[in-house]
Amino acid sequence: MNTAHNNKRERPEETPQNPLDQPRGGPLSGLIIADFTRVLAGPYCTMLLGDMGATVIKVESPAGDDTRGYAPPYLNEDATYYLSSNRNKHSVVLNLKNEQDREVALQLAAVSDVLIENFKVGGMASFGLDYDAVAAVNPEIIYTSITGFGTGEGAQYPGYDLSAQAFSGMMSITGEKDGGPLRAGFALFDVITGLHAGMGILGALHHRTLTGEGQLLELNLLSSALSGMVYQTSAYVAGGEVPTRLGNEHPSLYPYEPFPTTDGSLVVAVGNDTQFARLCVLLGLPELASDTRFSTMAARNQHREELRRTLLPRFGLDTSEHWFDELTREKIPCAPVNTIAQGVTTAERFGLDPVVFAGEGERRIPTVRHPVSYSATPASYDLAPPVLGSSTQLVRDWLTKHNPHSEEI
Repeated sequence: MNTAHNNKRERPEETPQNPLDQPRGGPLSGLIIADFTRVLAGPYCTMLLGDMGATVIKVESPAGDDTRGYAPPYLNEDATYYLSSNRNKHSVVLNLKNEQDREVALQLAAVSDVLIENFKVGGMASFGLDYDAVAAVNPEIIYTSITGFGTGEGAQYPGYDLSAQAFSGMMSITGEKDGGPLRAGFALFDVITGLHAGMGILGALHHRTLTGEGQLLELNLLSSALSGMVYQTSAYVAGGEVPTRLGNEHPSLYPYEPFPTTDGSLVVAVGNDTQFARLCVLLGLPELASDTRFSTMAARNQHREELRRTLLPRFGLDTSEHWFDELTREKIPCAPVNTIAQGVTTAERFGLDPVVFAGEGERRIPTVRHPVSYSATPASYDLAPPVLGSSTQLVRDWLTKHNPHSEEI
């Protein structure tokens, strides 16, 4: 909890009994996050913050987060989609159409450091939980609002990741040259927006540490998409060029694509002229490195079709494993085209320990490791993704304790 301003929660001197009063380990230990999000962008953000030690209270409707029903696949009775982004949280069920439950929600906001929501534009205001209402009872709150396409004209459009992929132009650059548009194989811009939200929250918390001031953060999928496409967006904004589909090719690098082998494909990712020269020697084509058509990256991009016709037969002489070993020995970036299962296995082989178990006992859930390794404050996986409403009474009791002048809620 921020020490540069008064602590909003009066912590008892005796050993706390309620688990919500027991700070967890991690860089965000002691922070309270009121999580009014569902589906992916918001829940992914709050899970990462929970991994870092924040106490995350997930507010759900009586029907629960939509992703509880995004299945198959399942782990027992849980949808794996839901499990993917909801560990290290407490679930409390509140019906925000009910006046008493709205009061509970406002009390939660009053004692929280961060509130994050992704209701439709105007949704939180209709429940008396918009930024102005919450800031009136908690001026230090970091209030984070995620929408699909902003609060102006874009507010009329539902904020689904697939819509963001279409609106942003991402689908126009994804797919084969002569094929139709394709979406990414996962909810790419939900994830990027969740990461942007986490970054924004940490920045706002630092500002509060310096000044004691809370603030409103607003994010949307489209802005995150345009930022996340980096050099593709810049090609138009700075260069006036509209990127198009190139299949597996890169617009500015070559060779930088999969090459078919005798038993599959191998990605070759040559990033500079030195790597290209080593590749030429390895393939028995050393003369290509001094050929003016191919000696520089710009030249290779201009003459990529000629170069491809020369390289393809060489990779077709042996297996992916053979070429992977040979290129790796010469420090030429490459990789086999794996399945997700092989990707996890590869991370295990690399010593990255990608699978961690959240929770304990009967509810001990395999999940994917937090992406950051901290030397002093490691991430933790104390809580499994919660059963709907499993902490409702715990949270109500805790709020009564920390709102001593309120009636029992």
